[in-house]
Amino acid sequence: MAREIDEYRGKKFSGRSARLFREWEAIDEKLKNSTEISYIIRKRNAEGLPIVYEVIYNIESFCNVSAPDENGLQKPLKHNEFFLRINIPNNYPSVDSKLEFMFRTTDNFGKEIPHPWHPNIRFFGDFAGRVCLNTKAYGTFVDLAHYIERITAYLRYDKYHAQNIPPFPEDTKVAEWVLTQAEPNGWIKEFVDSNL
Repeated sequence: MAREIDEYRGKKFSGRSARLFREWEAIDEKLKNSTEISYIIRKRNAEGLPIVYEVIYNIESFCNVSAPDENGLQKPLKHNEFFLRINIPNNYPSVDSKLEFMFRTTDNFGKEIPHPWHPNIRFFGDFAGRVCLNTKAYGTFVDLAHYIERITAYLRYDKYHAQNIPPFPEDTKVAEWVLTQAEPNGWIKEFVDSNL
């Protein structure tokens, strides 16, 4: 993508377009040497700047849990490829813009695909795949590359919030599993330690 970005560097952008270009540059710079994360531009605006990204994480993470065993334990299941869609709204980067971060839960043919099992990512229901990043709390100063990095920390379980206190978890069922099974049994610590 770097060569394509070079073609845009000579253009003069202002306002929102300037921000969209800086976001693209930051993402490309952050991911250019990564073997674990890549991106595809899925949609552009009239000036050719990205407004929808798909970020591909080749990172092993929890994707579900097993059926309960004889002791009622549901052990974590893992997968190593996840697809995140970032939609940039028309009013971005205004303070009230709602960036949308959603992991895909189905492929292009409607077949279900693994998506992350994490208390800050919706697993169940109509908004399955939605990532909670508290974007309003950050304001407009944080770039998309930062959010991509933060989601990497979610997948590695370096960051998670499972307690039922503000900021509340995105998925309470996953949060309950983390608090009642994963933490007491050391599964998260074991997973984090294995990825160091």
